[in-house]
Amino acid sequence: MAETSGGPSSSALERDARQIHGDAPVSPGSIALGVIIGRMSEFFDFFVFGLASVLVFPRLIFPFAPDALTATLYSFAIFSLAFVARPIGSIVFMAIDRAYGRGTKLTIALFLLGISTVCMGFLPSYQDAGVWAIYLLAIFRIGQGLALGGAWDGLASLLALNAPEKHRGWYAMIPQLGAPIGFALASILFGFFVANTSEADFLSWGWRYPFFVAFAINVVALFARLRLVMTKDFGDLLERHELEAVPFTDLIRTHGRDILIGAFAPLASFAMFHVVTIFPLAWTNLNSDQSIGSFMLVQVAGAGLGIITVVASGLLADRFGRRKQLVIGAIIIAIFSFIGPILLGAGQTGISSFVIAGFGVLGLSFGQAAGSVSSRFTQGYRYSGAAFTSDLAWFLGAGFAPLITLGLSSKFGLPFVGYYLLSGAICTMLALFLNKRLLARE
Repeated sequence: MAETSGGPSSSALERDARQIHGDAPVSPGSIALGVIIGRMSEFFDFFVFGLASVLVFPRLIFPFAPDALTATLYSFAIFSLAFVARPIGSIVFMAIDRAYGRGTKLTIALFLLGISTVCMGFLPSYQDAGVWAIYLLAIFRIGQGLALGGAWDGLASLLALNAPEKHRGWYAMIPQLGAPIGFALASILFGFFVANTSEADFLSWGWRYPFFVAFAINVVALFARLRLVMTKDFGDLLERHELEAVPFTDLIRTHGRDILIGAFAPLASFAMFHVVTIFPLAWTNLNSDQSIGSFMLVQVAGAGLGIITVVASGLLADRFGRRKQLVIGAIIIAIFSFIGPILLGAGQTGISSFVIAGFGVLGLSFGQAAGSVSSRFTQGYRYSGAAFTSDLAWFLGAGFAPLITLGLSSKFGLPFVGYYLLSGAICTMLALFLNKRLLARE
């Protein structure tokens, strides 16, 4: 059990800080704001890299590729490395959490995330550094993945534990708002430099600024999250072992089956995540005459709709139940898997419609995806189990999505984008069905 499996998840300095600053109980609104800032900063970092994987790295790092498509696929291969490293980061940083405390873990993780991201802004081109440019990009991307695995703070669980009984769906969707907000900010920033600099200036220096901004956002997010980690409410949950880090071997031995089911439960939305954000930009850049700057405004509009449907998912989940909401979301994504390829093949208007409609569909499912990964974990394993399950779900559903969908659609046709989405929807429905059967037996 978590109580006997490792050292404290709260250092002496953290416990002292809670005694000094923890007189008043933390409000759900303060927790919600901290969670949104934290998630937004993480997604901003990852989306800045994702956008650069389409607009910058194919030309800057892979100019030797025979064509633009191959260069973009090389770039997407580097993109996937963070999702491979993320579960490893969780294991490593959980050990730091047990030994030195949650605040120390978060500080190291977010500085690693920020430093890895800002170093990308200083990346030399292939012409200047040769193959070392590729090695450095891969190292920094792995650093992002390791850091994000360590950035799991337990604040979403703290928010859920403070949620009123009849509004758990509403509180479950709040952390998910960080994704469309982070994407919108990254797209606005990149779009500004695309639209207001020459192509030569953008490839020389314009693309670097979003990476520098990411570091500043990470510093703000770090202090926002540490403020909540140092509260008395958070400390009380640590003392009761509800937000305690446990050894990975104990977690797998006790909840291995639940991790597997939890990783597949949100796969519909995770599979769709990069298909409506990164893939359409790559497809437009390679196959359309539409201005990239104007298309990024379409993506910002799509993210705005995504924010609305994420919020709607909370209302629907409180009315019909989170499990039903996830099933409904998976069914809608399955339907969209047949409509989406048709839109993508219908020219500029069709691609824009794919993005707008896709974000709307994504929000309804993604808004409740976080709650699905931790529903089966017992008290002492909730924090560590939710972290590792989330990492595994991102790895399976989203990590290779741009590489797979662009590669298959370019070689075999756009219907393969739909097949990828359909596979995610089927996995979600099967996982939820299996989870229901297991709950009935128990």
